[in-house]
Amino acid sequence: MLVVVGNPHSALFAEETYKKETVENKTDFDWNPIIDAIIQVESEGNTRAVNGNNVGAMQITPILVADCNRILEMGKSQKRYKLSDRYDVEKSKEMFLLIQSVYNPTNDIEKAIRTWNGGVNFKERSTQRYYEKVMQAMK
Repeated sequence: MLVVVGNPHSALFAEETYKKETVENKTDFDWNPIIDAIIQVESEGNTRAVNGNNVGAMQITPILVADCNRILEMGKSQKRYKLSDRYDVEKSKEMFLLIQSVYNPTNDIEKAIRTWNGGVNFKERSTQRYYEKVMQAMK
């Protein structure tokens, strides 16, 4: 478990959160069923799917790529995602895990699904149908 000491907005905190939570998310919590369901709902598995600015199997936006790169930069990581990485399922999954590690460190499945659809400041009402579709796809 990550214990926060100091300013949670510092670069050191972001780096430690990324390192610890991403590792914990990969080893302690299996996101694969949720990711697979999201892929099914978003694109039916089509890695070349395009819907406006949303592309790839997980329908990632340029804003999400920029947010991932901001998180990586705050953590002093040299890694950066390109817009073309949205077509790569493995890199898309990495972005999902990075977003979860920062915005959903408790691994709340409902929050993960709603955040993926409605952003960090999602409204429950506007993400309800999407949430139900993803939950159905997980069955």
